[in-house]
Amino acid sequence: MLILDKFGFYWAAFVGIIIVRYFLIAGTAYWLFYSLDILCAWARSLRTRPVLKKAIQQDVELSIISAIIFALSAALIMSAYDSGMTQIYSAIEHYGKGYLVGSFLGVLFLQDTYFYFVHRAFHHSVLFKWFHWGHHRTGEPTPWTSFAFDPLEALVQALFLVGIVFLLPLHFVTLIALLLTMTLWTVWNHLGFELLPKSFPHHWLGRWLIGPTHHAIHHRKYRVHYGLYFTFWDRFLNTHDPNYEKEFFVGSRAE
Repeated sequence: MLILDKFGFYWAAFVGIIIVRYFLIAGTAYWLFYSLDILCAWARSLRTRPVLKKAIQQDVELSIISAIIFALSAALIMSAYDSGMTQIYSAIEHYGKGYLVGSFLGVLFLQDTYFYFVHRAFHHSVLFKWFHWGHHRTGEPTPWTSFAFDPLEALVQALFLVGIVFLLPLHFVTLIALLLTMTLWTVWNHLGFELLPKSFPHHWLGRWLIGPTHHAIHHRKYRVHYGLYFTFWDRFLNTHDPNYEKEFFVGSRAE
């Protein structure tokens, strides 16, 4: 009974945390770029049509459902940690600072790999309607689209962290950094504006990192650009749009 009570407490707490995090980060990005137009003077718009209020409402509704599902996975992780079943640790000196940084970077790559293959699978005609249609139904994305997942997709995405904490030793700082990076990067990818200079895709670092233009192309063409953080798998498996560098130049300064 105590285990169920603690699980319920964790679940309720994480529902609140995840929803507040979503509205704080996605809402701030939308406010800055779509409401105040403060940053648009030097950003290139990637949109070809105006934002619809109905689209935002649909994205927010799906995101709240996703938050409930993500909170269930977080509650499961914390309950398992309390029972000593996970590989989560709290003393940095146990593995050292080098492992702390290495584990963060390693899990980023593993998550990107996981995301690429499940994301690509969700675009298969058999699975798309059930797993991924909700994320694409509003057309061109806004920051509110960042966590608008169909329930089944949210469940599959949540399984990554649930599985990884049983397999690899991870510090709480690493987990928090991963969640924050994922949230910020996902909102960034769905921003609808490109802030980086036009030389970025030709830079050695720019060739391997995913940003707003890269992901905006995915929302238009569907069959390219499945990665989350890095372009590695897209390039290696030929799902990288050969016109990406050209399309990076497409867009206009907001007036």
